[in-house]
Amino acid sequence: MPIVEAVILLIVLVLFSNIISHYLTFIPVSLIQIALGLMVALVWQFEVPLETDWFLLLFIAPLLYNDGRRFPKRELWRLRGPIFGNAIWLVFLTTLLGGFLIYELIPKMPLTVAFALAAILSPTDPVAVQSISKQVKLPASLMHLVSGESLINDASGLIAFKYAIAATVTGAFSVGTAVGDFVYISIVGFLSGLIFMTAIQLLMDILRRQGIDDVIFNTVLQIATPFVIYLVTEEITHASGVIAVVTAGVLFHARESRIVEDSPELKLVTEKVWDIIIYSLNGIVFVILGIELPVATSQVIKGGQFNTWQALFFAFMAWVILVAIRTLWTYGYILFQRLTRNHSDERPGFRTAVLSGLSGVRGAVTMAGVLSVPAVVASGAGFPARALMLFVASGVIIISLIAATIMLPLISTDKQPLQTRASASDDIANDINLDDEEDEEEFPEEPVRQISEEEARAYIMRLAISKIEELRRPNNQRAAYDLILDYQFIIRRLEMSYRADTVMQKVLDDEIKLRQVAIDGERATLKELRQGEKITQTSYVGALRRIENLEGRLTQVSGHTMPGVINYWRRFFKHLWRDAAYWLHSEDTDRLHAENNLIERETAKAAIKALSEYLSRTDIDETQFDNQAVYHLIVQYRNRIERAKAATLPHRNDDYQHQINKLRVRALGAERTGIQTLLEAGNITWTKATHLRQYVNYAENVLVMSLSDEEGE
Repeated sequence: MPIVEAVILLIVLVLFSNIISHYLTFIPVSLIQIALGLMVALVWQFEVPLETDWFLLLFIAPLLYNDGRRFPKRELWRLRGPIFGNAIWLVFLTTLLGGFLIYELIPKMPLTVAFALAAILSPTDPVAVQSISKQVKLPASLMHLVSGESLINDASGLIAFKYAIAATVTGAFSVGTAVGDFVYISIVGFLSGLIFMTAIQLLMDILRRQGIDDVIFNTVLQIATPFVIYLVTEEITHASGVIAVVTAGVLFHARESRIVEDSPELKLVTEKVWDIIIYSLNGIVFVILGIELPVATSQVIKGGQFNTWQALFFAFMAWVILVAIRTLWTYGYILFQRLTRNHSDERPGFRTAVLSGLSGVRGAVTMAGVLSVPAVVASGAGFPARALMLFVASGVIIISLIAATIMLPLISTDKQPLQTRASASDDIANDINLDDEEDEEEFPEEPVRQISEEEARAYIMRLAISKIEELRRPNNQRAAYDLILDYQFIIRRLEMSYRADTVMQKVLDDEIKLRQVAIDGERATLKELRQGEKITQTSYVGALRRIENLEGRLTQVSGHTMPGVINYWRRFFKHLWRDAAYWLHSEDTDRLHAENNLIERETAKAAIKALSEYLSRTDIDETQFDNQAVYHLIVQYRNRIERAKAATLPHRNDDYQHQINKLRVRALGAERTGIQTLLEAGNITWTKATHLRQYVNYAENVLVMSLSDEEGE
């Protein structure tokens, strides 16, 4: 069948599987897709020709990039040690120990093939892990551990799989060479993802500042990112494209820190396009698995070495081996955590470890990897035990899905069906008003000043700030100042587009003068803290350098120059080096963080005091300064104070997020009211009002999307 018809058929089967899943909710949609693929293969003798290179590029790159892009940052940092331990050491333990046990179980399978099989079976489906973890009420720390691990172990499992396959194809394996190659492809792959993702994000920022902010263009650019990074890393640097796309996805997510979206339409459109891509790719992978099952089964039987029951027994025992390794590893982690933290009230329950072991449902990445195994080795002979390898991998995926489906109702009070990455979808409502065809001739303009759309946006955002200030209380100040600060940055960008250059230059000059006053106050207080021995010399030098760097950047009022780009890269790698230093000196991390919070809090207070004293001087005309510039500075420093306070309190991110969402809803209501006020006053036309309402609708949809993601975590 031609490739176009084949793709259409695969997509139709994916859609049909989800229709069936709507009625058979107790069966994971992945199993339905496998069954449909099997039926098509048996009835119409349908086959899909697979090429390793394009298969990895088409499926692995976008799947892993999307996983990294949606990585939970807070859990990654808080549980970075255990997560990376599970994602790396557990994978290699599974590869070596599991591979050896599979080799003992199936002596006719070469050892390197057994290692490859164990490696590709190591990655777990992240959506299935979270679904199981929530339904069986795993402890929060363990749930975050297995969820975070499942998003990283794809990369380590695929790397181990690649080496085992290479050893089988070439017939040669050197430990020294393998270790050297592993270090090279890992580090260079990480740096490649880091550098190219940073360059792409910088390019996006520059293009948007130049006015190239078309939503479709930027969406296509973002969608093309993982494919470009994977290809460039694999073909030019010959490093790991897998690590590169995971790094790129995590970096993209790490820099998505804005509460108020500058372009909510772009985020909304991009997220929906990604949902469509991941939805389709995951489903197609499992349909292809079903199509390949008859091929693998027939080849195993025709080989004469094993019958069907023996092959099924091998698949079941391989699953048992994987569950046992994962269970014992998790039990050891719980026991170690209890011993090191002296949790005498917490017993290292073996039941929890078993649940963690059962949560290792295999998914699309495992299937995509095993389907990419080459058909022949370097000598031209057929790849040894390829059919059996495919059969066992397919069997483990199916068994892990069936086992979870059967056992969940027995151990869970939650009757929700098991979800996998292939069935996860976003149920956000998109009731966006796109009617831009108002007939303005029926509504003649009032004899009042018409303002531009940028001015109107700035106006309604100031109303939102006023509403947030009205709702600001002692218990929500951090959330309030975070929101206000984001609004202010967007207002400033809008002002740059509609205010005269001379006016903006004066505003910038005034702000530089005020910032210098504030910096002088910070420096004086920092010296007092050091002289009073409230901070160490290390913290003092670090804070002083930060102040000096800020002082040096005050003269750089434009980000379009080449020095601005160079400084961007310099600051980026400087912060990266600083974070690495914290990792290397983990024993001093708590003390340094405590001193840094003290410095942030006290210097910010000193800056506000210095500004207040300066503006109250008799020889200073405070009316010469732009009120927004003064307010912007005050909010920045108050934001620093609240963040420093929050860092010293017990972690209550859920309360903070709830406060953010509550304030955000009220702020959007104020924006909508402001649009109506401008329209009724005749300051904007109906078309502009429609565009502004559309902007607020997009922002509301992004807010609903974030709320949906929180409820799904």
